[in-house]
Amino acid sequence: MNAVLPRRRSPAWTLANCLTYGRLVAVPVMVALLFWPDSHTARWTALGVFVAAAITDYLDGYVARTYHQSSALGRMLDPIADKLLVSACLLMLAADHTIVGSSVWAAIVILCREVLVSGLREYLAELKVGVPVSKIAKWKTTVQLVALGFLVAGPAGERVLPGTEAIGLALLWLAAALTIWTGWDYMRAGIKHVIDDPR
Repeated sequence: MNAVLPRRRSPAWTLANCLTYGRLVAVPVMVALLFWPDSHTARWTALGVFVAAAITDYLDGYVARTYHQSSALGRMLDPIADKLLVSACLLMLAADHTIVGSSVWAAIVILCREVLVSGLREYLAELKVGVPVSKIAKWKTTVQLVALGFLVAGPAGERVLPGTEAIGLALLWLAAALTIWTGWDYMRAGIKHVIDDPR
């Protein structure tokens, strides 16, 4: 008589991965809300969705490490979810003129860095070379998310905290500076492997 083995839960549906899925779902919801930039209700709701998504960015990694839920799927989707959230947010804020003038360059720097690092990571993955996340990169992500939070609040936030948008733009420039720094670190770490690749 064969023993009935307990059914293993699919690694695709671990708590850590579900948090990442939630961040992916938050992106189109936040974009839809930002289609009404003059509605304070839409702005506050978008901020709530953005904050919840930003919190899952920390929680999914913490849960994966603490409860041994790391998976290849999670490692693939986590950076994708992060980049989609930040990129969609920057594009919507530039479209509604929350990010305007010279500050658009800060957004461009951040977007270009994301594309550059993604391409580098993809290439190095073929060589089985990992690119560790530095402490400065983690600070960059934190500053970037806080800046975007202020900017998502935008005009609605001005009624509660005058200068909300100015604070957001200042932090966006700080995030852009950290983005250049960390981008250079990644390039310096990866360029040796690119040059030495005999293919």
